[in-house]
Amino acid sequence: MSEQTPLLRLENLCKDYGQGMILHHLNLDIEQGEFLTLLGPSGCGKTTTLRMIAGLESVTEGRVLLDGRDITDLPPEKRPLNTVFQSYALFPHMNVFQNIAYGLKVKGVKKAEQKERVEEALRLVRLSGYEKRMPSQLSGGQRQRVAIARAAVLRPKVLLLDEPLGALDLKLRQQMQLELKQMQTELKRMQQEMGITFVYITHDQEEALNMSTRIVILREGRVEQIGTPEEVYEHPQTLFAAGFIGQSNLLRGEVTSVRPEGRLTLQVEDVELPALADRPFAVGEEAVLCLRPQRVRYGFQPQHQMELQGVIRQKYYSGGMQHTLIALSDRLTVNAVTQASEMDQFQIGDRVYVGWNQTHAPVVPDEKLDLEAAEGGKG
Repeated sequence: MSEQTPLLRLENLCKDYGQGMILHHLNLDIEQGEFLTLLGPSGCGKTTTLRMIAGLESVTEGRVLLDGRDITDLPPEKRPLNTVFQSYALFPHMNVFQNIAYGLKVKGVKKAEQKERVEEALRLVRLSGYEKRMPSQLSGGQRQRVAIARAAVLRPKVLLLDEPLGALDLKLRQQMQLELKQMQTELKRMQQEMGITFVYITHDQEEALNMSTRIVILREGRVEQIGTPEEVYEHPQTLFAAGFIGQSNLLRGEVTSVRPEGRLTLQVEDVELPALADRPFAVGEEAVLCLRPQRVRYGFQPQHQMELQGVIRQKYYSGGMQHTLIALSDRLTVNAVTQASEMDQFQIGDRVYVGWNQTHAPVVPDEKLDLEAAEGGKG
């Protein structure tokens, strides 16, 4: 039985601007109907990758294949792709209907079909009734939706979105994340009818987690990890991925014992921590325990996987959540995050039992990264 051809395949893709390689041998299969996000800090190669897919950037080495056809040297206008950029690039002298219909008009689509397809696109982005409004009369979020409708109305096989929320202020960007996720749900029918796939780029890990079906984490032109939002959040494969996605207690130490089924003990500062690894480690190897603050549990009585002891050193409240710093020793502190109302009984100075489900605290090799740098640069 032959393997099904992916909609879009990036094969050994490289880019060199003459001052060193920007993208290193990227291999990636993108399936029809995916909302795939390229995520990483500035300079990681995500925009370069998108521009090579679009044909706006030449390929130094490798191939871009669409439905099995090599489109590496095909000019942008010949590719069944459309790009939505951070700047909306709407025509200020045209109303919403005219902006969305522009590409159809250029392609010679009849007026009756133009009207039908524009109305369908407006309905899908929830802007029905806005046909006669000018761009100046729209909010930033509405202008972005018009830009997406203008690209989608042409029925591309792949829709490329280059940080489309980057130009919005924080509050509006957070609102648009939910809108775009809802749009992705609403666009399932469009994907089935038109075969539209989203390839989205961002440096904002919250956007990636909220909207994607799969995430590709890029670092310095190389793939760090590919997986679903749950996979990259709960099971990071590298120290960089653990630090870049979400918040983590990154506990660096040395493996002191190894037991069957991936169980091991990690000496972190002056505390021995039980851990569970999904790859082999050797005694003496340096590793990092990646512990999400939301996974840390504590209480006045010992429970299963809650046998460590510590002292509450600090508490602070943020956005309905309680952040608690617990000292497991004079040299080792972990951050726990819980619903504020659940932990009102605990005070600074209280002695508590601490623990976590080891299946949700992966161990990764120590890459000798600056741990603060691994957690920074998220944009």
